[in-house]
Order: sequence, then C-alpha cells, then structure tokens
Amino acid sequence: MMINPFQKIHRTFLFLILMSLIPWGCERTAPEAGWPEITRETKPWTRWWWMGNSLQPETLPQVMTQYQRAGLGGLEITPIYGVKGYENQFVDYLSPQWTGLLSQTLDIADSLNLGIDMANTSGWPFGGPWIGPEQACKRLVYKKYQFNGGKEIQHKIIHEQNPYASAVRNELNINEIEYPVSSNDSLQQLALAQVRFPRKLPLVSLMAYSDNDTINLTGKVNENNMLSWNAPPGKWDLYAVFRGWHGKMVERAGPGGEGNVIDHFSEEALQKHLQAFDTAFAGENIQSIRAFFNDSYEVDDALGSSNFTPGFFEFFQKQKGYDLRRHLPALFGEAEEEKHIRILCDYRHTISQLLLEEFTRPWKKWAHENNALIRNQAHGSPANILDLYGASDIPETEGTDLMRIKFASSAAHLTGKNLASAEACTWLDEHFQATLAEVKNNIDRYLLGGVNHIVYHGTPYSPPDEQWPGWLFYAAVHFGPTNPLWNDFPALNHYVTRCQSFLQTGKPDNDLLLYFPAYDRWSHPSDRLLEHFEGGAEGTSARELGIKLHSLGYTFDFVSDRQISTLSFDNTEITAQESRYQAIVVPETEYMPLETIQHLHELANKGAKIIFAGALPGGVPGFHDLQKRKGQYREFKNKLDFSSSGNGLEQAKSGNGAFYRGKPVNEILTATDIDPEPMVKDSLWFIRRKQPHGHTYFILNRSSKKIDQWISLKKPANSVVLYDPMNDRYGKAATRKDKSVYMQLNPGESCILETYNKAISLKDYPYMDKNGKPISINESWKISFINGGPTIPSQVETEQPQFWTEFNGNSYSGFSGMAAYTTTFKSSVLPEAKAWLLDLGKVRESAHVLLNGNKIGTCIKSPHQIIINKDQIEESNTLEVRVSNLMANRIAWMDRQDIYWKKFYNINFPARKRENVGKEGLFTAARWDPFNSGLNGPVTLTPLSAKSFSSRTK
Repeated sequence: MMINPFQKIHRTFLFLILMSLIPWGCERTAPEAGWPEITRETKPWTRWWWMGNSLQPETLPQVMTQYQRAGLGGLEITPIYGVKGYENQFVDYLSPQWTGLLSQTLDIADSLNLGIDMANTSGWPFGGPWIGPEQACKRLVYKKYQFNGGKEIQHKIIHEQNPYASAVRNELNINEIEYPVSSNDSLQQLALAQVRFPRKLPLVSLMAYSDNDTINLTGKVNENNMLSWNAPPGKWDLYAVFRGWHGKMVERAGPGGEGNVIDHFSEEALQKHLQAFDTAFAGENIQSIRAFFNDSYEVDDALGSSNFTPGFFEFFQKQKGYDLRRHLPALFGEAEEEKHIRILCDYRHTISQLLLEEFTRPWKKWAHENNALIRNQAHGSPANILDLYGASDIPETEGTDLMRIKFASSAAHLTGKNLASAEACTWLDEHFQATLAEVKNNIDRYLLGGVNHIVYHGTPYSPPDEQWPGWLFYAAVHFGPTNPLWNDFPALNHYVTRCQSFLQTGKPDNDLLLYFPAYDRWSHPSDRLLEHFEGGAEGTSARELGIKLHSLGYTFDFVSDRQISTLSFDNTEITAQESRYQAIVVPETEYMPLETIQHLHELANKGAKIIFAGALPGGVPGFHDLQKRKGQYREFKNKLDFSSSGNGLEQAKSGNGAFYRGKPVNEILTATDIDPEPMVKDSLWFIRRKQPHGHTYFILNRSSKKIDQWISLKKPANSVVLYDPMNDRYGKAATRKDKSVYMQLNPGESCILETYNKAISLKDYPYMDKNGKPISINESWKISFINGGPTIPSQVETEQPQFWTEFNGNSYSGFSGMAAYTTTFKSSVLPEAKAWLLDLGKVRESAHVLLNGNKIGTCIKSPHQIIINKDQIEESNTLEVRVSNLMANRIAWMDRQDIYWKKFYNINFPARKRENVGKEGLFTAARWDPFNSGLNGPVTLTPLSAKSFSSRTK
C-alpha cells in the first residue's frame, strides 16, 4: 500500500487509538458482580474460507447475518482452492474484483459489528505468483571434492539441480510444467505442491581444507564454473556450497494465489510479497481489518527443508563472530562429534534469528503501518517459537496438547499481550462425526491452557441455494449452516463468550516460569540440518516437568532465553510486563547460554528464587568464543556455595535470593513456600487470573464423577461469586474460613469463580439437592421433523421417546436435521418442590428444550439436564425437545446413492481414517451404519430443594 510520510504519521496515530481500544488486559473495577461486557472480541471467531473467491455479492449480507446471529464475533478471511463447476465465477486473488469483494465484506461486517482478520496469502504459507526464484524459499546444497595438492587443479565446480515435481492427488513429470510456474494453465487442476526445475545452481562458496590449513577458493572459480588453483602439497577436501531452490508451492492456494513460497529468512523476499498487497490495496479503505494472519510455518512438510538464504554466511558471522565457511565439515557432520554439535547449534540458532528479524518483526511493522495487528501461528518453525510468538500481537496455537497450547499463551503473558488465540477443532474427528460436546471439550482445553480467543476451523462461504451439503473444507469440523448442529451452535458460542469475557480481563496469575532449553534441541544431532518446533517442549526435559507441575496444581509459563533477559524483580516477585512469578524452574538442561546464566544470577542477587530440577546445566552451547565462555561458566559455578539443609535440599545464597537443587521440584517448591492449587486433588483443572478485586478462576471437572463438595482454593477471599457460563446462573458462593468454596459440577462441566477481597452484597448461588426419586413422563410422544433432509420424514407417535433411526425406512435412517419430540404432563403428578431437574436421558446429539412454548435451555453434552424452576411449571404443560443430529447419516445415504458432492479442486475431500477411504482415494461414508439420532430417554423430572449450609459458612 503506497502511502506518503504524512499518511504514515496519520495512520500511526489512528493505530495507537485502535490499540488503546482493544482489551489488552482490561480491568473490571468491581466489587460489583455480574457478567462482564460482551464485545465482538469476547465472542468466538471463525476461519472463513473463500473457495475460489467465488462469492456471490448479493448473498453476502444474508450469509454474514447468519454468522452474526449464531453468536460469532468475527471472521478470518482465507482464500483457498475453488469448486468444480464454478470456474466462470473464480476471482483472481488481489485483483480489482477481489478487492471489491473485500470492501463489500468490510462494509457489511461493520454494519453487523463483526470483526475481520485476513490471511496475508491465499492458502499457506506466504507466497504467490509475484514471488520469483530470487525471493522463493531456498535450500543449502553442498558437494565434496577431494584432490592431492602440489599441482595445478583445473576442475568444473558445478551442481545440477535434480528435477522434481509433486502435486496433490496428481502424478506429474517435470516436463509437463512450464517455467515459471505462473505461466501454466489450470493451476487449480494441477494443484502443485513442490517443483524444482532442472538448472545449474549458483555457487555460494568453495572452501578447501587440509590438516593444517583452510583456504577460501570461491574467487578462483570463473564465470564458466571452472576452478583454477595451484594447490599446495597435501590432501585437500573441497566443499562447494550451492544455493538450491526448495520448490515449495503455496499450499491450497486459490485462483491467482498459486506460486512460490517466500524465503522466510529474507526481509527482501517478505517485502516483495507484501508489495503485492500494497499495490492491490492502493486507494482502498481497509481500516476495518483488525489483523493480518499467518498460518503455521509448514514449509518443510515437502521434500527436504528450506534452510538457507542469500547472505546467510555474512549474517552468521555478524551473529556468532566467526566465519562458518571455515567449518563446513563440522556443519555437515564430517568432524568430531562435539564440534559438529556446537557448529550445528550455532547454525540452527542463526536460522531462528533470521526468522525473527527478517520475517516476523518486519511483517509486524508492515501491519502496524496499515493500522492492523498480526495474528501469528509460529509453531512448526525452525526457531524458538516462544520468541516468534512473543513478537506477535496475537500469538495463536492449534492442536490438543496442553503443553503445546501453553507456548502461545506463555508468550502472550510474558510480553503483555492480552489475547492468545487458537485455531480450534481442526480434524477433531472424522468428517461429519464431531459433536458439539467434543467441540466444547476441545475449547475447554484451550481455555485451561491460557487461550482466551477462540477461532474455529472453520466455515466455508457457501451460496445459500447450493445443493446440500454445500461447499466444504477438507480438514475441519464443519461450522456452517448446512450442519444440523448449527441449530444449537449459538448455545455453544454463548458459553464460549461467557468464558472469554472473564478470561480477557485482569492479568495472568501463574506461579512459576519454566525454562525451555531450546539449545538442547539445537545441539541434538540428526540427519537434517534444522530442528522444527511444534510447541509442547517436545524433545526436552521441560515437557515432562511441565506435565508434572500441571498435575500437581502449579501454574506456569514457559520462558525462553531471550525472554529471561527481559525479566525484572520487584519486591518479592519476578516480573514480566504485567505478569508476576514466584520462581524460575530450570529442568534438566545440558546447554544454557552464558547470557542466560548471567541473567539468572542477576535476578537471584535481587531476590529471585532459581530452582534446578536436576544438576546445574552441563555447559554453554555453540562454538563461538568457546573457551572464554567455558571459563566464565566455571567461575559462576565456583561462586555458588551450595549447602544442605539436612533434608537433602541444597541452597546457594546469591545476594537477596538463592539457587536451589537436590530434591524433587515439588519438595523444593514446598520448602520455599510456593504452594500449588489444592483443587487438582479433586480432579479439577483450572486457570487463574488476577483482578483488582481478587482473582478469576475458570474450573473444569475433568473426572468421570460429579463434584458435590467443598473445594479448597489457594487464594484467600472475603467473598466468592460462582458463575455457570452454560446456563447463565450466578450468585454468591457458599464459602468457609479455610478458603474453601462449595461446588457442584457434573463430569465435563465448568464454572467461573470470582474472588473478592471485600464483602459483596449479592443473592446466593442457587445450589440444589435432589429431594425425591425421578418421575418418568409417561404420556405419549409426538415426533415431527422440522428441517433437514434428504426428505422430511413423516410424523411418528410413540409411547416412549426413541431414536428416529430406529424407525423403518431410509427417510429416517438417512435423515440429518432437527426433530421435535413433544409430550404433555400435568403438575398434579408432581409433588411440591422448589425446582425440578429435567433429565433427557440419551440424546444424539444436542437438544433445545421448550416448556409451554418458552425456551428453558440447550443441552450439548451428557448429562443432558436442565433445571426448571417451580414458577415455569403450569397446571397443564407441553414439553418440546428439539433434537439435532450429525451430518453423518445424510452424507452416508448420499454416498450409497453415488450422489456427487465431493467436487473440490486440490485435495478435494480426503478421509481422516483409513477405513473411510473409497474410490479414487477420497473419503466415503457409504459403509457407515446409521448413527443413533434423536431422543431415547428416559425423560424424567426429579424434585429439587435448595441446599442448606451450616452456620460455619461465610
């Protein structure tokens, strides 16, 4: 986007205003209790795939209104491959027609108060037809020559790149592809994944090594690749380094977005990519875009790694203080092991620095100049992703591993970013089988890991009149209106919104910092030059220790070497932006940079507690200034005077603080007065945030048993308010002076606790106890089908509710949609009670419940129960349970009928599980038996009474 200096100043001013409006650690200045304010940020968002960019402009208001009414707060636009049969509606990425669609979308979003993010490419990773060979991702190629010296050597120094071509679901010969890639017709049909054209690779360096000398011969190779060298006597090994092309193509790209992936280690390549957006957006108003998005690195899932860039050797020497070219045998594993490990570590760390300095930071700067943030998935990168996440405005994770999730949230906490987002529910189950209950479980795990901004994966734009099931993405829970679960999707979104509205306020409140020993990974020899970091501390001792600390009830953030250098100490706590920690825990570590050791020493001198889970680090990493750094580390260790306290705990005082070792970490923590959260003993998982008035807890019952008991809290409180985010109930919790609160949670159920330092005036939370036996509703049931297909089945009447898939006929077994189960009952059959527990029994999959025409709740998971207040029951009552099932049965019926719906370019529609692979290698549900669908009961009403507490409660 071309802007003059005045515009830059003006836009920077507007951007600072924008930043001030985003809830970066919002404080709720209670003590007034109640649900926090709902904003589009507190609502969940979704990735919005533009398939082929084939949007029908006249349908956009209708489609986007559906999203808004379902409770979504924003959309992330990601253009991808197209739909077969719609080629005449394809719109080239970043063309004037495309920017027109974007402008219309932004206008509609503004009118609906929907936020908009936008991927900075079509598909992923960054790249496109504007990226030529010079800006495309590179690889390091080397060739070894051996000569006897004492004579003139004339030899061709040349390497021909082997041709290679791969495509999604296509077998290709490189001769079928024209150079450059962008000149080929039908790129959507080709779906290229990686392409290497046959060519001579440019020589970067030629080095000669003997037992006693190293000589740079690069200047002795002429323009015809001929080496002319009068070699001194002796045996010489020559290493020629060539700059190869990796060949990775933009994955899942839409029309006009196909092409080379950029060199992520070159700011010049990044700027070439961003220039395409500057040009496309010139004169356009894109101020409504909140953030630009980068999907996970994913350059190295093809043949070989992208591991080189022009100017690498010069950047390396500037970073490390020595010339890597003089140590190529060690880099390539052809020297003694210790030197190989140390050189390899320096190489990998330099790549990490390049990804930070040449890609992440300049990209962020560009976005800020355009009044936008960056939302960044750093995982998968050959870098310390804690630093990449930390350089992002909104770090984003994905997956189901809690330790991996914590990498993104840790970086957010340490760098003062209020939002940590997640690409949620990717490949959660096989196609069409994921339930809202499973989605909730996935989201709860993210919330427990510190994420507070859910982005579903995802929702394709699909024309409203498109034949069912519409347009679908290949690797997702289908969060679209054609999924019957969309009927109850608003209830899930309301729950997520309630939770996030709390978790986006206050400040993080974790006990510990857990050091991530990235240099141990970088120093690990392997058959590849680079290590890729998915998060979760895989391959290091930090992972096992993190899992242990979590299970014991300690809260922590992972911390990198770079982030340790930014830490301070204030009074009794280690500080990072607004976060406060009681200690730093160092897992068993082989290599720790001297700078990190020195920073830990400085923090200890100021009063910090530094805890070693095992022995002190084995040494310093890397090769540069090795002997000097080894000596400095020995001096540090010699200064530490560890003494035993008699129980095995060793302490070395350092200024006002100390280093600790010699016992299991939990015992050291106890000995140093750092206590865990006791509720984990009752199988409760939690995350805690600090508020001006106290603390916020998000708590989940992860056990298979109901919690109906007193639960101890770590943090003291004068008052506690208990919130049920699924059912909108809240009130003052029952508490005792021993810092315990009474809780009632079914398996998989969650709640919010807010503690207050002062007494508050509020109605009591409505705790209930069962006060009698369940009463069955024995009237007959009418089952009528409201929406869905392939056809609407006939109405059925039964004595008891039963799954509609148990009725005879394909119209029932193949039906996906919503059915209403209706019955009546009289209040005279019910004894007197304060309230009633409606238990629906077996439900597949979710249920929207009405009593006498009034909504009383939605059930998306087992147990499917709703509390009905006494005043909601009339003398004669009509109970209606609207049940929605999965897409699975209708899809299976279509596949058995060979109805064409898998009509997408590129990867089309693969199965996740091998047993669901059909003809042409695509997904099929034809072999599926019908999934139980509907309401099977038994449906009961159980009388409830208000729970009473002794006078010991506050």
